[in-house]
Amino acid sequence: MKNFIPFLKKPAYVPVIHLSGIIGGRSRGLSDAGLAPLIERAFQRGKPTAVALVINSPGGSAAQSSLIAARIRRLAEEKKVPVHAFVEDVAASGGYWLACAANDIWVDQASIIGSIGVIFASFGFPDAMARLGVERRVITAGRSKSFADPFLPQKPEDVERLRALQTPIHQAFIDYVKTRRHGKIDPEADLFNADVWVGQQAVDLGLVDGIAHVVPKLKALYGEKVRLVPLGQRRSMLQRLGMAATDGLLQSVDERALWTRYGL
Repeated sequence: MKNFIPFLKKPAYVPVIHLSGIIGGRSRGLSDAGLAPLIERAFQRGKPTAVALVINSPGGSAAQSSLIAARIRRLAEEKKVPVHAFVEDVAASGGYWLACAANDIWVDQASIIGSIGVIFASFGFPDAMARLGVERRVITAGRSKSFADPFLPQKPEDVERLRALQTPIHQAFIDYVKTRRHGKIDPEADLFNADVWVGQQAVDLGLVDGIAHVVPKLKALYGEKVRLVPLGQRRSMLQRLGMAATDGLLQSVDERALWTRYGL
């Protein structure tokens, strides 16, 4: 009935996007392509007063983090809609990159924040292969095709080349944080060496804006009658049961290792 009475003010409407998991983790991860319909719907449907991001991610792909954050910022600026980020357990590495897409970032007192760095992780099996009597035979056209081969001994030149690849990615991350948190981060603090901080520590450094939870904070900002509509990625039945056919053992181990770094 209220919709037909023009002088009654409608309550604020805030879509709440849940961004939980590894970024770029294939079938189970967060990706720009997978999140695009969700993010577009949040900003374009129903004239939202604001958009909230609920983030719980230890990171993952730098490129996917950048693409997702860029999409959020583009739509926020086009629609002139403020974005608020709320961190649950962790917003580290790419997870913090996503949080920085918001106008402000709110955390729990036990949330883990930071890890502004870049990592390359792999396995090496040359000793195991030698013990088994297995010979690795590699024929390439182009000297870089066997770069960082896990079945060959690690080469100093490969390490240097990996660092050369990581440096511009790390700098892009640093630049994004400095731009999005301009005037907020502590200019004297050493923030960009992949350290992490908890709750109030992150507030004191200016990495986040304060301690707050999504429902009470949005009610404080937009009124007790604010309408919060949760949005999340749709997953197949097999994915919900953890049985997706594309999920290999090494992928699961790699993802588990990312969460375990933060005691989760």
